[in-house]
Amino acid sequence: MIEAINEAMRQEMERDPRIIVLGEDVGENGGVFRATDGLLAQFGEERVFDTPLAESGIIGTSIGLAINGMRPIAEIQFLGFVYQAMDQLAAQAARIRFRSAGRFSCPIVVRSPYGGGVRTPELHSDALEALFTHSPGLKVVMPSNPYDAKGLLISAIRDEDPVLFLEPMKLYRAFRMEVLEEPYTIPLGQARVVKEGDDVTIISWGATVPLAAKVAAEMEAKGVSAEVIDLRCLQPLDLDAIIASVEKTGRVMIVHEAVKTGGFGAEVAALISERALFALSAPIVRIAGYDTPYPVPSVEDDWLPNAERIVEGIETLLRY
Repeated sequence: MIEAINEAMRQEMERDPRIIVLGEDVGENGGVFRATDGLLAQFGEERVFDTPLAESGIIGTSIGLAINGMRPIAEIQFLGFVYQAMDQLAAQAARIRFRSAGRFSCPIVVRSPYGGGVRTPELHSDALEALFTHSPGLKVVMPSNPYDAKGLLISAIRDEDPVLFLEPMKLYRAFRMEVLEEPYTIPLGQARVVKEGDDVTIISWGATVPLAAKVAAEMEAKGVSAEVIDLRCLQPLDLDAIIASVEKTGRVMIVHEAVKTGGFGAEVAALISERALFALSAPIVRIAGYDTPYPVPSVEDDWLPNAERIVEGIETLLRY
């Protein structure tokens, strides 16, 4: 995934000279995870540059550049640091088009690693996507594999409105897959059916998608047919894909890393209840992080959704 993200940025920068990259350590170091490796050497410090350690400054600068014709790709080094830029993102970038009655747009991409499973210090693994789906005007994208990461990032870069592009740290180098060499796009707001099934629908996004798919494959050997939906985008949301799967299976599980209370899974559950209540054969099950701050590394495997919790949830749905 890290190579796909790097390639997407490089190819788009070659295509459009208005695209610049800025953030903490994105230049000489090539980013903490090397997502921007080689971009400074190719495009120079006028288009790839390090910033002070000030997230509000990174996003505020990007907004000013964007409404004046540039197309910045800003990196927040870890998503837990984004609180410093909440005003810039939610009250400025997200509202520019509305506030100006369409006279201005804000075509920025804010990239940020997020999520657990890699033993990080405090504020490095937080999954805060729900904060931004509650900010109308922001698009929120979360890939789960290298192919999607490249296509979705190119779509985000070409979009005329601000996009928060969240990259699961656990998946940066977790596995390889074939990715087209040439640039390609995946439409924002289009979910992917990872695995088709008839008994249970598992809805997920980000790092929990491969986990859900693995559990679904194992359950297949036990005679349980689970359908796995990767939302890919939380805003805009592919509600039609969700409802179609729910109406087919009648049983729903939502799996995400973020804390359960107020997580985006609650919004998905509410939408299903509004649109497909009578298709349900059992109450919706949510498997999520617990309602605590992200824990210390020694217990994060128990805090995060895992295979045992997902299997137990499927069994609960089938018993109902």
